[in-house]
Amino acid sequence: MSRLIVVGGGWAGCSAALAAAKKGLPVTLVERTDRLLGSGLVGGIMRNNGRFTAAEELKLMGGGDLVELTDTLSRHANLNFPGHRHAWLYDIERIEGAVIRLLKKWSVKVCYKKRAVEVELAGRRIAAIRLADGGTIKGEIFIDASGTAGPMAHCRRFGNGCSMCIFRCPSFGSRVSIAIKAGLKERMLRREDQQPGFFSGSCELEPGSLDRRLLSEVRKKGAVVLPVPPGLWPGGPGRSLLKAKVCRQYTRQEYADNLVLLDTGPIKIMAPYFSLRKLRRLDGLREAVYRDPLAGGIGNSIRFTSSIAVEADLLVPPFSNLLAAGERAGLMVGHTEAMVTGTLAGYNAWRLTRGEKPLSLPGDTACGELIAFGREVMTGPEEGREMYTLSGGTLWKNLLRKGLYSTDPAELRPRLQKAGLLSLFTHMS
Repeated sequence: MSRLIVVGGGWAGCSAALAAAKKGLPVTLVERTDRLLGSGLVGGIMRNNGRFTAAEELKLMGGGDLVELTDTLSRHANLNFPGHRHAWLYDIERIEGAVIRLLKKWSVKVCYKKRAVEVELAGRRIAAIRLADGGTIKGEIFIDASGTAGPMAHCRRFGNGCSMCIFRCPSFGSRVSIAIKAGLKERMLRREDQQPGFFSGSCELEPGSLDRRLLSEVRKKGAVVLPVPPGLWPGGPGRSLLKAKVCRQYTRQEYADNLVLLDTGPIKIMAPYFSLRKLRRLDGLREAVYRDPLAGGIGNSIRFTSSIAVEADLLVPPFSNLLAAGERAGLMVGHTEAMVTGTLAGYNAWRLTRGEKPLSLPGDTACGELIAFGREVMTGPEEGREMYTLSGGTLWKNLLRKGLYSTDPAELRPRLQKAGLLSLFTHMS
């Protein structure tokens, strides 16, 4: 029997499984689909703005394996485009295989097409999870890294319908949170139009459907900004649509006036959806075809319809053996954010098996501020909340105001050394 059960194989779940396995803990990673990485399969953006700082801190703490993997598979480095400094774009077509090989190296057991639908409780502890296929998986410690996208009913009710996206709910069933199944109260989140949840942030185009000249330009530069004539944005002005996006940095005026294209293998357009008929009126996109979501012309997946509370060490009260990571651990968005919380959750799972108190990261680091800020946001009114990232919105402003943002590892090392965090996740005990 694995001592740690991680539910959800996105960046957070993979980071948690890896961190615990590297400490020698037997780990089972349970994924409801037939692929790992979830939104990481359509994401691709790393190291922009404060995410650079957090990525370097994670490396200095000994938890940067997945950061280094995305670096190795980056198609472009140090790009600047609206709202983004020094961004790196990893190849989303190659990343999953590399992650699978790394997990295998550390003996993580991955169970595909295993959808957790119920939990078995023993007082204030989770004893096991029940699967949709009738099976049961027992464990000592559990991590909820199930994310917040979907289910289909939410996309239909609060969005523009099932968008047939990377999460593939029709094929593998909707996401289920074991924390909520354990009885935790959900708190509903609402966007400006009072509908619950937020739209995922981007769509992908088939590269071969772009005009050769435009495709060549995107491949060469990594990022291209296309002006959008007035009246072409779906549903009215671009800013109105972009306010429904989960990532706050895309509410800038540049994203209301332009369509930003990124090269991550497929070609990303940084809009939650865009009418295909109107998209094909733009130069270079006359024959554009959506790759993901397939319904990219009318909709995108809905995320963050609800949230739960976690402690600074990512324990989920009142349970003594349940932790959360990624979007399930707060209103945070992004791959780096998932890696930070996943790594800490996996490390603290290992500490719990040893009878040791789990650790929290100090607030004078970007990684610590990420988690501390999230807990502060959760205490505010539901309607006043915003999604936060290390690269945009209030959290990014906090990093700048507190002097926590840096792109120089030599500057970060003394800070982490003073806090006793150097090689934290790889210390031999």
